[in-house]
Formats: sequence, C-alpha cells, structure tokens
Amino acid sequence: MNKPITDLSNVRTPVEIANGLPNAHYIDADVFQEEKHALLFSQWAGLAVAADVPEPGDAVPMEFLGMPLLLIRDKEGDVRVFQNICRHRGMILVEEPRKIEGAIRCPYHSWCYSTKGKLVSTPHVGGPGQNTHAAIKRDELGLNEVRSHVWRDVVWINMSGDAPAFEDAMSDIITRWSEFELPLYHGGHDNKFQLEVQTNWKLAVENYCESYHLPWIHPGLNSYSRLEDHYHIEQPEAFSGQGTMVYRQLRDEHGDTFPDFEDVGTKWNEQAEYIAVYPNVLLGVHRDHAFTIILEPKSHERTVEHVHLYYAVPGTDEGMRARNTQLWKTVFEEDIFVVEGMQKGRHVTQFDGGRFSPVMDSPTHCFHHWVAGKVETHRAKDIAAE
Repeated sequence: MNKPITDLSNVRTPVEIANGLPNAHYIDADVFQEEKHALLFSQWAGLAVAADVPEPGDAVPMEFLGMPLLLIRDKEGDVRVFQNICRHRGMILVEEPRKIEGAIRCPYHSWCYSTKGKLVSTPHVGGPGQNTHAAIKRDELGLNEVRSHVWRDVVWINMSGDAPAFEDAMSDIITRWSEFELPLYHGGHDNKFQLEVQTNWKLAVENYCESYHLPWIHPGLNSYSRLEDHYHIEQPEAFSGQGTMVYRQLRDEHGDTFPDFEDVGTKWNEQAEYIAVYPNVLLGVHRDHAFTIILEPKSHERTVEHVHLYYAVPGTDEGMRARNTQLWKTVFEEDIFVVEGMQKGRHVTQFDGGRFSPVMDSPTHCFHHWVAGKVETHRAKDIAAE
C-alpha cells in the first residue's frame, strides 16, 4: 500500500482562513487505513455500551475496524473486551451473542478460557488423553485483552494500549459534566436503534458539532430551541459541540415528565448539551435523560450509528420512553441526507475542503484541527521509524 500524502498545512490555521480536510480523508481507502491508526486505534474510542452485556456471562462478538473482538461481562460482573480469537490457531471463539455458562470454548480444538480470559483447558494438547504439555504454558496463553474503560455506560477501548489513562485523557469532559456523575439506566430494547449511513464517520461528527443547520434541517426542533438559543462548546484536542438554553421536557397526557437526575442543579432546568468526544462518541445530556451515539466506521464511505437512550431511574413509563425514542430517531434521521450529500460532494476533485463560518462553524473547525494534528503526528512517527 502506498503511504497516503495529503496536504494538511491549511487545516490547522485559524478558523477565519482555514480549509477543511482534503477530499481524500473521506473517499480514499488508504487514508482511511491511516486514520484508523492515527485517530481510532491510538485514542480511547467507543466500541459499545455496557448495557449490551447486562448480566454476568453475557458475551457479544463484534468488529472494530475489521478486528474481531469479544465484549463480555465476566462472572464477577466486570465488563471486559478480548480479541475474539483462540491463542492456539487464531480461530474465532464466539460467532453469535450468547450466555457463557461455563467456559469460552474454541469450536476448533476445544481449548477453553474463563470469562476473565484465563486459559483453563487444553484437551489432548500433549497427545491423546494428555491435556498438558510443558511447552504450552497456560498462564502465558490467556486471551489477549484489549484495554477498556466504562464511562457513561460507554465501553471505551484503546487498541494501541498506549493512550494516557482514561481519567487523564478524558479529564476535561468528566469535569465539565461532573454533575452527571450519577447512575444511568438504559431504557431497554426499545430505547436503542441503529442508522446505517453512506458517509465517512467524520462527517457525522462534524454535523453533530454545530447548530448552524438547525433552521433548515430540524425545523421542528428549531421551532422552540432556536438557533439563537444555542452556544458553542470547544475543548481543543478533546471535544466540541453545542448547547442550548431552551430544553423542553417531554410530557405525558397528564403533564408528567421523566424523573430528573438528582441534584444536577438549576443550571440544567432548561439547558442541555450535545458534545462529540473525539474520536467517535456523541453524547447528549438533559435534566431527565441522556443519549449516546457510537459511530462505527465500516469503511471510508459507510458508517453505522448506534444510538442508546438512558434515564435517571429504572422502570420509567414505557410509552413515554417509546415516544422519546421516536422523537430522537426522527431528529437523527433528518441528518442522514446531509451527511450523505456531503459525502457525495467529496468526490468533486476540485473541492478544496471548504471554508468555515468563523462565527457558526468553530466547533467543526476544532474537530478538523484535531484530526489534522493527530494524522501529522502519526506520519512523523512513521518517518522516524523508517
């Protein structure tokens, strides 16, 4: 594979004069591979949510940028992520979501692993009837565990293993939302959905960052939470997004709302925030519910958005939850034609990456600045290693 070369010199300039990322960062398969390592493997990226494995022994196989992984809640209740392959011959261990009742057994030669990844059984490894061999050191051949951390129910992973500790890497967003360090309760099977979008994952981040498009793309939302009610959120090298000073709670036929998160403060009575935590997790918080969107890059031109809704207490009204899910699904579906349209537009060879409104687009420019910086750092490491 030829190493990608794109000119990023004008992306990291001030927003007033900067261009957006070059086309290749959206439509070129080689650049996608470069960004996989520079942006997604080397950072704390979102893989799934802990609610995907609610009970001890629950296991869900998944892929992260082509790498087979296994999300599991071990017998003690801790969420873990392993490479979903046997240490013997690299066979896939778990093909479908299921409950691990005993051990994780490889279907090829029946090597078995505990839910903590320890190799516990190697039948006939030393010959018929001989289940041990001096060369096969079980304590050295457990499943390869992927570094992971659960925050706001998101299972964050660091594939490279060398990112700063999660609490350090995410200290700014943790501090910003310290009032929301409270239990979250997933709304259940009818409070999650997926959207398959024919776009590069970064365009989904960019669109989420800004409120500029509200009057034209989300007229219903803009009818009460207007463009002028919004403010920018920017933390360079970490996250960006938008907030609103006008949040309208959903009410049932009796005028009742969802219970609030306890003690979040009067600031959040009508305020809400929507932040893209780099690289691929989109979060929203309100006084009475929250949501998470994990962007799964399938290719340079295809993304799956995994959406999950959460509440302050378990067992909230099912009908209200269904209404809330449909409301957000409608909003997020309104964005699909935009991000797909921008993706198609990146195939115009003369497009220069576009320009930013210094007033309205600075959260998006903040993200572009981060992408360009991480890619340039990655390239410098590659050159140094040669």
